[in-house]
Amino acid sequence: MTRVAFYAGSFDPPTNGHFDVIARAPALCDRLVVGIGIHPGKAPLLSADERAALVRGEAEASLRAKGCMLEVATFDGLTVSAAAKAGATLMLRGLRDAGDFDYEMTLAGMNAAMAPGIATVYLPASPGVRHVTATLVRQIAGMGGDVSPFAPPAVVAALRARFARKG
Repeated sequence: MTRVAFYAGSFDPPTNGHFDVIARAPALCDRLVVGIGIHPGKAPLLSADERAALVRGEAEASLRAKGCMLEVATFDGLTVSAAAKAGATLMLRGLRDAGDFDYEMTLAGMNAAMAPGIATVYLPASPGVRHVTATLVRQIAGMGGDVSPFAPPAVVAALRARFARKG
């Protein structure tokens, strides 16, 4: 039986924190579906296609080498519904701090009520990425700062290109 996990987020942009969770997924699943949430009311910095390509480019080969297949999908409804559609029995969530934990526990309770067959698994952020948030990476990049400590080179290049066009 294939173990399928769903890891959802906006990934705008994908950061080293996101890839920290992705890199540890093969211990828990045979197929990881990274779900890129599309929110109609929000204007993302990077398109869904750009984010998907960045996730694939950074993670696909390393996951495959660990025996885990990567799939990247977009969704615009409930995360738990997208996870069910993907055939997931696990939803992976990264935790940076107590604030994340409180919020994520509420989500896990609601998701469990809607889809009892999908368990939420929390992965604490590794110490080196605990401080990294996509919001801060966007802000730093937008102000011309160096985000290379917080995101892979392809993401850094995409951010530089995006802000060069806006300037």
